[in-house]
Amino acid sequence: MTNTVPEINSPTGATESSATPAIITFADFGLDPKIQKAVSEQGYNTPTPIQAQSIPHVLAGSDLMGAAQTGTGKTAAFVLPIIQKILRHASSSASPARHPIRALVLTPTRELAVQVAENAASYSKYTDLRAAVVYGGVDMKEQVATLRNGVEILIATPGRLLDHIGSKVANLSQVEILVLDEADRMLDMGFLPDLQRIIDLIPAQRQTLLFSATFSPEIKKLAQSYLRTPVTVEVARQNAAADTVKQVVHMVSSADKQRAIVQVLEARTRQGLSRQCIIFTNSRLGCARLARSLERDGIKAGAIHGDKSQGERTLTLDAFKSGVIEALVATDVAARGLDIPSMPCVINHELPFNAEDFIHRIGRTGRAGSKGDAIALVDASEKRLLDDIEKLMKRKLDIQPLPEGNPSYSPASSRNSSRSDAPAKMSDPFFYKPYEPSAAPQSSSSATKTEEKKVGITPARPAVGALLGGFKKK
Repeated sequence: MTNTVPEINSPTGATESSATPAIITFADFGLDPKIQKAVSEQGYNTPTPIQAQSIPHVLAGSDLMGAAQTGTGKTAAFVLPIIQKILRHASSSASPARHPIRALVLTPTRELAVQVAENAASYSKYTDLRAAVVYGGVDMKEQVATLRNGVEILIATPGRLLDHIGSKVANLSQVEILVLDEADRMLDMGFLPDLQRIIDLIPAQRQTLLFSATFSPEIKKLAQSYLRTPVTVEVARQNAAADTVKQVVHMVSSADKQRAIVQVLEARTRQGLSRQCIIFTNSRLGCARLARSLERDGIKAGAIHGDKSQGERTLTLDAFKSGVIEALVATDVAARGLDIPSMPCVINHELPFNAEDFIHRIGRTGRAGSKGDAIALVDASEKRLLDDIEKLMKRKLDIQPLPEGNPSYSPASSRNSSRSDAPAKMSDPFFYKPYEPSAAPQSSSSATKTEEKKVGITPARPAVGALLGGFKKK
């Protein structure tokens, strides 16, 4: 199947025609057979649009800004061409001097750093290139030993990388390619001082790649100071969620949001849907409290936030991925890069203060072509935040009532009464048939997937491009 090729901005600012030759398989990129073998082992054959449009430009040496919806394979869009470009430096020598850092990938969170590193290790497994990851929250000794042995591809969070630079363990003088993953967050003011210190240590003659799901006009302007005549690749409308995500809003008072979560999950259970979900909150304290409260309500819950050690966060994520935990309550540390195949549902217990973060949150579901549900519980006091989100996404979100008899639903607190496009209150609330087209009966394949979840069968990984994750290099 041939991918639809979107328009691409050329380095001169002109617009290239959509007649650009379509990439049909990964073999069409001209990747080394060792890389192609690793890609094939992951079950991938056809690149996603962001991969098809970005990889040729990266291989050609262009600076690039890549924008695509979450879950569309942005990581492989830079990891694969990086491996190809620095493969000429691969050496079987044990000498650390033969393995300097050639490519540096900076990420805003530990979880994203780990997943990018797994991806890099997976696709370089048949080469002599070495990939490693460094991040805070863990002891530095093991990371120091890895860096001293030499590594060509380094994935890092800024703070911990600066620690290693200060200890003279990491040397960036031979970096050829710099990647800012989730670049909008990396260029946020909180990261800028550390980011600038790191960039000052990298040769000016380098290739710079920025990837994200969202690029505000301010971030785009700031990014220009790091890029040289960049190519801009946008494979979907900016600041939009994937079409596979069904979004809905419930107007719920803050005091009743916990009860609403329980009702939503119980309703999904009655319909034979998975209770597994990620629930986003704004504060670390609120995150921990909500997880404990849901446990008391009989929902297997765990919390992940910045106050947790890396070991605790890893254990919680592993328990969630294995199904031991049904509800993962998280702050925005889990909003970017966290890739859990076929994640069925995301619930916003609180709306984020930054509208762009909403897009990243709901991007944890509906990934790689799978369908997902994104539910927002909105108190009347959050109306301004909801307005900001709708303005960013250039669309009104569907406001629906909670089930009848729920005291948390109040027409007075809902914007339905003031919005002509809002649906009337229904006797059969929508999520008794969660987010399914009313006229489309469930297909046999959908029924099979539901049955697989019930009996614990692990569905096959979707073959729609190399996404985050993978296997560690043997």
